[in-house]
Amino acid sequence: MASVNKVIIVGNLGRDPEVRTFPSGDKLANVTIATTDKWKDKQSGEMREATEWHRVVFNGRLAEIVEQYLRKGSQVYVEGSLRTRKWTDQSGVEKYTTEIRADTMQMLGGRPGAGGGGQGGGYDDGGYGGGDTGGYDQAPRRAAPPPQRPAAPPPRPAPAPAAQAPRAASGFDDMDDDIPF
Repeated sequence: MASVNKVIIVGNLGRDPEVRTFPSGDKLANVTIATTDKWKDKQSGEMREATEWHRVVFNGRLAEIVEQYLRKGSQVYVEGSLRTRKWTDQSGVEKYTTEIRADTMQMLGGRPGAGGGGQGGGYDDGGYGGGDTGGYDQAPRRAAPPPQRPAAPPPRPAPAPAAQAPRAASGFDDMDDDIPF
């Protein structure tokens, strides 16, 4: 049976990216991304929220983009897969950490410092995806230009009222439309 290891998150960076450059010139960027769930408590009626923190690792060209454009508070869409790695701390104790290895990233929100603050704000063409490239040779995807607003269509004449077809007596005709789901 096939298996799937796919993660999609949309959240905000908790701090500036930590970037390392290897002797080969390749870069690696580590970020923490917060996602928040909000719900209404059934018992008290109060709004509740829970924030999860996710460690995300970007490699190659994605790491360069992260280093250049992302800062604490930046909103970002990330697709990737879960990876667990083992490491030894300074005192010799083996530890494990689970991270998201990013394959695709899209910057969301407005450009920092821009007055408009609209969605995208000049960063919409920042989406980079890798497919099966392992996150190393991503090529930029250009975003489509913003849609042009079409001219308002001419007003349509009001349709003539349609005659109601007689309903069969099924027992459902008298039910309200207040379905609870």
